[in-house]
Amino acid sequence: MKQNSLLLLSLMSAGILVCSSCKDEKNEDLTPEVNKNGAVETSVTVEHVDSLNDVLVTKHIVWNKGAAAGTFEYRDTIPALGSNNTEVKDEFGYDKKVEAKKEYEIFITVK
Repeated sequence: MKQNSLLLLSLMSAGILVCSSCKDEKNEDLTPEVNKNGAVETSVTVEHVDSLNDVLVTKHIVWNKGAAAGTFEYRDTIPALGSNNTEVKDEFGYDKKVEAKKEYEIFITVK
C-alpha cells in the first residue's frame, strides 16, 4: 500500500511540474502590422480558374521609409485539386449538400 501511495504521489508531482512548465510564451515573430519603414510584405493566394487549373498568385510589396518602393506579382498555373461534396447550412439554417472546390494548403518556410 505504501508503494502505491508513493507511486501516486510521484505521478501527481510530475503532472504538476509538467503543467507548470507549460506557460504561454509570447511569439515575437507575429506582428499585427507591417513595418513600413523597411520590410518586404508577401501574400500568397490561389485563384480557381476552371475544373482543371488554378493560379498561384505570389505578391511582394517592398516598403521603404513609409512608402511602397515596389510591387512584384507572379502568377503560376497549377493543377486544380478537383472538388468534393460537402454539407453546409443555407441562410435559413438548413443543411444542404453542395460541391465545393478543394483548397490548397499553403506552407511558407523562411530562412
